[in-house]
Amino acid sequence: MEVREANAGYLVAANKRVPAGYKQTEVGVIPEDWKVKRLGDLFTFSGGYSASRDQLSTEGHCYLHYGDIHKSSKTYIDVRAEYQDIPKLAIPLKSVSASSLLDDGDVVFVDASEDDEGTSKHVVVVNKEKKPFISGLHTIVAKCNTDELAHEYRCYCFQTPAIRQQFLFYAVGTKVSGISKTNIAKITLPVPSVPEQTAIAEALSDADALIESLEQLLTKKRHLKQGAMQQLLTGKKRLPGFSGEWEVVNSSDIGRFRGGSGFPIKFQGATSGEYPFFKVSDMNSEGNETFMQTANNYISEALRKQLGATAFPPNSIVFAKVGAAVFLERKKILTQVSCLDNNMAGFVLNPDRADCRFIHYVLLNTKLGDLVSTTALPSLSGSVLAAIELELPSLAEQIAIAAILSDMDAELAALEAKLAKARSLKQGMMQELLTGRIRLPLDAAA
Repeated sequence: MEVREANAGYLVAANKRVPAGYKQTEVGVIPEDWKVKRLGDLFTFSGGYSASRDQLSTEGHCYLHYGDIHKSSKTYIDVRAEYQDIPKLAIPLKSVSASSLLDDGDVVFVDASEDDEGTSKHVVVVNKEKKPFISGLHTIVAKCNTDELAHEYRCYCFQTPAIRQQFLFYAVGTKVSGISKTNIAKITLPVPSVPEQTAIAEALSDADALIESLEQLLTKKRHLKQGAMQQLLTGKKRLPGFSGEWEVVNSSDIGRFRGGSGFPIKFQGATSGEYPFFKVSDMNSEGNETFMQTANNYISEALRKQLGATAFPPNSIVFAKVGAAVFLERKKILTQVSCLDNNMAGFVLNPDRADCRFIHYVLLNTKLGDLVSTTALPSLSGSVLAAIELELPSLAEQIAIAAILSDMDAELAALEAKLAKARSLKQGMMQELLTGRIRLPLDAAA
């Protein structure tokens, strides 16, 4: 039997045995020595100072716009470290209510969101130097009125599914979800002792530090790769053993562009067959980041002939040629003989003249969106594509350059996988630590 707690909007299984040392509460099973507190008993809530984005500049006092909370991937904002990046509002402080000025440890929630994920978005303010910081439009300021919540713990304690479920329960609206100060005050929070909060926060902070270091390294490596592409793909930097002038050619000199074929709905849906039949949406699929390896539709040779669909060879470079998808600038490489629908096109290369990886990197640096026809429906014509001008080294140098850039891509992919794993591990840690399923020794805070 399941019981819905109206206060929390949280489902608890009434027929499950509660482990020794734990208790069943409206926020789930938690340790016996933890408390359950309403946010209204822990915080005093107030609104922010309303100012539009157009009023913000680089002069004045720091201003926290609700849009910046939505965009942030962090759950805290450090005024000292981020001062230069925080928007400013040039108004006298006397015109701002004291309750809208942010102090160290204040929590700022958004009161409006366009999706469920953003309903519980918030940041904790780190402002040890007490710099004037104005909470802005569509924000709810929560000032702690008790010493029961450690500052560092506030960065994490609102992120469990049980808490997010409560935010969703109290959110109102259809296209835009809103939540009021009154309803946030009703939300309940599991509260361990302050020493245990500190231990939990330190463990999660260590996980955050690892994630941040990986993010910084990834950003650095991406910049290095972008710089390498600019140097190597233009001949500004030559690899050892290569010399001589590069040839200026049109794309039609090294291959030809071909459009895809019509693919009636009645023939779609097969999950196996001789040919994958790629649609524009397949470029979003996991595993198709560079090479098109999986499709949502397949066809037989007989059906290909019936449809008159072109069979594109492996190493063709494919992209969207019609509609808004052109401006996404996605270019992928086929790994096997494939068909494309009529919203896509493929660049079939002459392997004696061009290396597909090299040309792929060149096209990644080429904005095809700048070449679209000025009609109601954006599209790329074959004649315009055929006239794209390229600088081309020898085939051997193309292969060598592509190998360097490919190695950099492999390093980036490995870092991205490591970052994804670190983020996943942190999410798992949060779920275990913030619900008390795993307890830390209190000396971990020392």
